[in-house]
Amino acid sequence: MDDKQLLRYSRHILLPEIGVDGQQRLLNAHVLLVGAGGLGAPASLYLAASGVGRLTICDPDDVDLTNLQRQIVHFTESVGRKKVESARDTLARINPETSVEIVAERLAGALLESLVEAADLVIDATDNFTTRHAINRACVRFARPLVSGAAIRFDGQISVFDLRDRANACYHCLFPETDDHEEMRCSLMGVFAPLVGIVGSTQAAEALKVLAGTGKSLNGKLLMLDALSMQWRSVRLKKDPACPVCAGGETAQRQIALSCEAD
Repeated sequence: MDDKQLLRYSRHILLPEIGVDGQQRLLNAHVLLVGAGGLGAPASLYLAASGVGRLTICDPDDVDLTNLQRQIVHFTESVGRKKVESARDTLARINPETSVEIVAERLAGALLESLVEAADLVIDATDNFTTRHAINRACVRFARPLVSGAAIRFDGQISVFDLRDRANACYHCLFPETDDHEEMRCSLMGVFAPLVGIVGSTQAAEALKVLAGTGKSLNGKLLMLDALSMQWRSVRLKKDPACPVCAGGETAQRQIALSCEAD
């Protein structure tokens, strides 16, 4: 780090749990952020401000007027633009040292696999089960830590699935993939604006801890928030020994590869 970086990140460096070495790990890190909406917006702001060196942001959507109630990386003049372009420009103003790459399309198949493989950590800030399960399969296949978050109405949840240790649970262990999942979208159900800020910021915090190698992550836990009563609850997660995604074995890995290619 040069003198300007030492000054910019001095409040991190003063923390003995991070220090110079931890901050340098953040500067060397590459995060894949899938989603530039309610959760991805605050997550991206804190990742860039904290000095994550490389950030790949993926989202196929355009900024809509209804997004501005909660998606704080976008501004009124951003309406009609691609979300990833709007986010990139905002993050450049916050920290031009963070390299931001954008993908303005839905991730699936070979593209998803290549982006997950290239990243050190993946943040799932999406809003549909199909994409979440595809991301999870790729993270299991390439052993990438996955930070997952969700928010609807006044309810939020966050968890970490650290697939570097095959003994850990994956997203499928918690939410098995079925054909009868009911998608709950903000456009239909509504969402409390600060809730996505809380959840997205917590996702960023978990990502930064994992990348810096400090503290204890939410791996093996599901953290839930009822924002109406501002009550937090935590439950332990266990690996499903029969999980078709992460249970292990050559056959399971072939199934993951075929599933990723089919998405």
